[in-house]
Amino acid sequence: MYVCVCHAVTEDVVREHMAAGACSAKEVRAACGVRPGCGSCVNRICAMLKERPAEPELEEAVEAAA
Repeated sequence: MYVCVCHAVTEDVVREHMAAGACSAKEVRAACGVRPGCGSCVNRICAMLKERPAEPELEEAVEAAA
């Protein structure tokens, strides 16, 4: 499924960047090469970050980015 229709970024691509260490919507968008557009991807990326298995430092980063 697409997370960013404007730039054809899929959930798999987002998960790859999250696994590589991106822990905020801004970091994921930068890693994917997504430039500001309609912004609808931000909500989905944030939801994906929250769904991620909890790690203490990751959880803090997600809450700070929200």
